[in-house]
Amino acid sequence: MSALRWRGNRFLVALLTVAVLCSAGVALYLNERNTRQQPHELALPGVGDWIELDVTAQDIDPGTGELTLFVVPVPHGGLAAGPDSTAFSRHVVITVQAATRTELRAAPGEAATPQAVAADFYNGTLTDYPFDRHHFALSFAASDTTGGVPVGLVVVNADPFFVVHPTSTPSASGATVLEGAVTRARSTFILAWFMIAAMWALALAVMAGAEVLYRGRQGMVWPSLGWMAATLFALIGMRNAAPGSPPIGSLIDYVAFFWAEGIIAACLTFTVVASSRVERRKRAEAAAGSGA
Repeated sequence: MSALRWRGNRFLVALLTVAVLCSAGVALYLNERNTRQQPHELALPGVGDWIELDVTAQDIDPGTGELTLFVVPVPHGGLAAGPDSTAFSRHVVITVQAATRTELRAAPGEAATPQAVAADFYNGTLTDYPFDRHHFALSFAASDTTGGVPVGLVVVNADPFFVVHPTSTPSASGATVLEGAVTRARSTFILAWFMIAAMWALALAVMAGAEVLYRGRQGMVWPSLGWMAATLFALIGMRNAAPGSPPIGSLIDYVAFFWAEGIIAACLTFTVVASSRVERRKRAEAAAGSGA
């Protein structure tokens, strides 16, 4: 009776553990989604005639060192054609100084169209994956027929693989400078750490299996050797599936992948050599017995 009760309690504990883990996963997902979609309001004048620039960060590519931003100008105050209108009341030119100089123009009575702007990363090492951190900077300046116009920024991150940490400072020329750091998303960190742990776990499992075969003097156990060889090549596919496609020689390789591949290859080779000796000895013993 006590054994049945213990089995029932273990099943209940297992169910509760699964429920807690699933709930924690959903909570982490919701928190990351809300954090990523949270707009960052930077240097908003709030009063008078000014232009709000809704900046959306997309297509972040550390491999090319480039970040694509989509900019949508929104007029406020006397620059708007009417209350809560996105159309401009007069001609406005917005100059973006990034990797290249870009001008966004708005005609009276028309809303400005979104335009892509490319910003370059000026530092950061891609091979630090998944801990790589990259920085960018660009400036925005606006003017109309009367002169310069204040600019405010609302920055939103839309790339699921990265997190943008923006800051804004006014420059001496009157432009608004957008600076920021780009890091990997939390989901990428979790998956990268899981891959590191899995690589080491599989490597140690193969090592343990090789020790069992060696001590047991069982000869060529082909299913075990096939499992070791399959694990050797399976890790290559796992490593290539890392989110963001990090280049070979990244930190994740030196922390886990290279070591795991080396351990598995060494264990497989050692097991084959030791097992072949056992097989030769068995054949010699069998030959000696049949000769006797």
